[in-house]
Amino acid sequence: FLDFFTGFDSDNSSGDFSEANHKIAEMLDLDPHQSGRTGKHNGEAEIQENGIKRHRTSLPAPMFSRSDFSVWSILKKCIGLELSKITMPIVFNEPLSFLQRITEYMEHIYLINKACSQADPLERMQAVAAFAVSAVASQWERTGKPFNPLLGETYELTREDLGFRFISEQVSHHPPISAFYSEGLNKDFVFHGSIYPKLKFWGKSIEAEPRGTITLELLKHNEAYTWTNPTCCVHNVIIGKLWLEQYGTVEIINHSTGDKCVLNFKPCGLFGKELHRVEGYIQDKNRKKLCVIYGKWTECLWSTDPSTYETYKKSEKRGGEQKKSKPSEDVIKSENDEADDMPEVQDTVQFIPGSKLLWRINCRPPNSSQMYNFTSFAVSLNELEKGMEAILAPTDCRLRPDIRNMENGNMDVASKEKERLEEKQRAARKERAKDEVEWHTRWFHQGTNPYTGTSDWLYSGGYFERNFSDCPDIY
Repeated sequence: FLDFFTGFDSDNSSGDFSEANHKIAEMLDLDPHQSGRTGKHNGEAEIQENGIKRHRTSLPAPMFSRSDFSVWSILKKCIGLELSKITMPIVFNEPLSFLQRITEYMEHIYLINKACSQADPLERMQAVAAFAVSAVASQWERTGKPFNPLLGETYELTREDLGFRFISEQVSHHPPISAFYSEGLNKDFVFHGSIYPKLKFWGKSIEAEPRGTITLELLKHNEAYTWTNPTCCVHNVIIGKLWLEQYGTVEIINHSTGDKCVLNFKPCGLFGKELHRVEGYIQDKNRKKLCVIYGKWTECLWSTDPSTYETYKKSEKRGGEQKKSKPSEDVIKSENDEADDMPEVQDTVQFIPGSKLLWRINCRPPNSSQMYNFTSFAVSLNELEKGMEAILAPTDCRLRPDIRNMENGNMDVASKEKERLEEKQRAARKERAKDEVEWHTRWFHQGTNPYTGTSDWLYSGGYFERNFSDCPDIY
């Protein structure tokens, strides 16, 4: 689970955990004959460029229970090893590649569209800030890790109904780096970046420090915004219920106006009252505060003017403590507790009168808990309808046999396919080393971010011309 955030296992793994993989299907008592279910929606799907116009609402097979498995049973054998060199049994996965997980940034693309349509730069920054927060919202309660992208693996998604197309590529395996590029079908925005978190194992929790720049360009306004995601941490990897929090400061910079949005993703705190909370402000180039932003990344985000916010806070300090509901017994912990058990915080965001709603999380489908806590958007990402294979690049995630078999509930086959693909990747790496041949990325190249001046992976173009003749054989 330590690579929950990135989905990267090592190609140097010795395969020590293969036995655990092989036993999983037996313990889950899965019927291999049930894997033929397609999970198609009613009616025939209309094929678009690389997807369908009507998307499925459920997975082909429900997820299995992880209650019989312990992350610590794996990690305790790996003390002293580099975290990137540990291969986890498939039971801890969800049936998506990390490249598909990155695509979930686009679930709330209406916020980009809103930013494009606003004439006021403050309104645009508010929409961009809401988009940055919404990009991490899909991780809420997602305790399965995505599959590790193989070097050269790609994922594309065209959503004509939402007005964008997206392409990503695994451009490096050591260190693991995923690059992505998205553009509006109306040529109104470009969204791109690269992600390579640094992992730390703290004994009871695993932390992913964000690396890589995220850039959003609003072409109509000739504006570019850059930011880095907050730190992500998974708790209770030894015992108890796994839970996730985001914390740290995210600075969103408008490189055209000099405006900046500073968002503080607050850590849980001793009594859990700060869990999931986000608080910050937007300032102009002269550091004058223009508005205050507050909410929860798991729920919603509001904005209000600074004077209203300060007045509310002062009132809250004077008499508001009596109005606040007391923490429940589930939330309160002893001082000896290290606050690593998930606090069952029941309250919602405290609304400040006069605030404007910037974003609210989408409701998840009723059967989400049986589908790895996927959102409706995530459920559709691995759809593979008839006719799509002839259009997709042969390196596309949808064609990965281990992910496909896991999605269909064929866990034993999925586990064996995962091992086969990892071994194939190791063999290819050794062959390149023997022949002194360097790996060449196909759709992205290493360069400099034009706005931050830092190293970045930039889209080379040409993917949607669909010349896939020189794509690597990775599956």
